[in-house]
Amino acid sequence: MLRRRSLLAMPAALAAAPLVRPAIAQGWPARTVRIVVPWPPGGSTDVLVRFYAERLQTLLGQSVVVENRPGAGGNIGVDAVAKAEPDGYTIGIAAVAHLSINPYLYARLPYDPTTLMLVGVAWELPNCAVVPAEHNPSKTLQEFIAWAKARPNGITYGSPGVGTTPHLSGALFCTRVGIQGTHVPFRGAAQAIPVMLGGQLDFALDNLTSYVPVIRDGKMRALAVTSAERFPTMPDVPTMAEGGVPDFVVTSWQSFFFPPRTPPAIVQRLNAALKQISEEEAMRKRFLDNGAFMAWSTPEEAAARAERERPMWREAVRISGARVE
Repeated sequence: MLRRRSLLAMPAALAAAPLVRPAIAQGWPARTVRIVVPWPPGGSTDVLVRFYAERLQTLLGQSVVVENRPGAGGNIGVDAVAKAEPDGYTIGIAAVAHLSINPYLYARLPYDPTTLMLVGVAWELPNCAVVPAEHNPSKTLQEFIAWAKARPNGITYGSPGVGTTPHLSGALFCTRVGIQGTHVPFRGAAQAIPVMLGGQLDFALDNLTSYVPVIRDGKMRALAVTSAERFPTMPDVPTMAEGGVPDFVVTSWQSFFFPPRTPPAIVQRLNAALKQISEEEAMRKRFLDNGAFMAWSTPEEAAARAERERPMWREAVRISGARVE
């Protein structure tokens, strides 16, 4: 009898199930929201997410905490969010690497990037070619290329991980200008910078945001940016084209996302909050001061961009020869 009563009760329970998610969405958020950053503290993603988290606390009326879950090129953190309860209280931040590059880089991915519920593009980052001022005499990009070609064993270049846009940008740059380059992956820029300042790493073509403080302190020398135009707050740094390397425009972008099956009403609520933040002039200036262009898009536009860029990054992975088993 007990089994029969359970079976009879199931249709009613199933019928009621669709009503649960709208109710959750309507009251969201009712408690602390967690944003998982798949990189260590101090890197560009961590810095920019914390800017958003500060404003989201006010707009959403709840605490917003940032949790760093680095490792495996960011896949550990992204996977943790992908497998979290789809109740709106765990948010991730995914880079173009997680959405458009990793399917071609990794033999197996623990998550399916096409199932992540993207909220919208939040920012774009130009990469910046940098050298340690104390250990490298180069003042221009062409001087660095000549210096690197004269090194009998080539050069080393760092990145936040295998398959990231800084890694692929560095590999493509070395191939394009004829430099023998050895890639040295780190868990994030915060780990690569001290090594470079110590003279054990020659070069990086990494997200500008991570290097703004050391560039301004004079510890690093910025040789060129990979955006189509000079960056507004660093007008003295030329573009790659101006530095003698044409057709080298590479930017990284990132999107907040929820686990699959998160109620669409929650996604739209966060998207609306992010739109409001992106329209604040003080916040836009704050992003520029830290080397990033603030952005906003619909969830659909973010998903379409990820899909559109996959062929380009698939080719970049092939050229770099990178593969993670």
